[in-house]
Amino acid sequence: MKGQETRGFQSEVKQLLHLMIHSLYSNKEIFLRELISNASDAADKLRFRALSNPDLYEGDGELRVRVSFDKDKRTLTISDNGVGMTRDEVIDHLGTIAKSGTKSFLESLGSDQAKDSQLIGQFGVGFYSAFIVADKVTVRTRAAGEKPENGVFWESAGEGEYTVADITQRRSWY
Repeated sequence: MKGQETRGFQSEVKQLLHLMIHSLYSNKEIFLRELISNASDAADKLRFRALSNPDLYEGDGELRVRVSFDKDKRTLTISDNGVGMTRDEVIDHLGTIAKSGTKSFLESLGSDQAKDSQLIGQFGVGFYSAFIVADKVTVRTRAAGEKPENGVFWESAGEGEYTVADITQRRSWY
């Protein structure tokens, strides 16, 4: 065939993200379940990794998920002291729509370990449900075992781009 070429699809990320979020979730409050599930998965991943490296707990083996809000600032914060993410993981998982960190984690396990896991999120879209109710979503994280100065800041208005920056992030209970 003459002139044949294979090309990738182009997309308007802002419109695709809006369509995906609003067609998947008919109930506005579902975002809270999705974000709490992500935090719970982070705690479970740390628990699993700490089996072979207890130092990852950094002196605090009590894993927690906390939901808090500030009425005046109109913010809702979901905090956990789970496994956290490196800068590369933040870019890979939060910067790629429909990329599931949990699914990748399960694939890295043996089949028996994956079968026995209680991890929830495997489709990579639940996080984005936050944009149903938020004008802006901010993530502050640090991978367990990393130095505090290796923390990562991620922020997006869900309009096709995001900001990522290095921060100092202590593994603390907010």
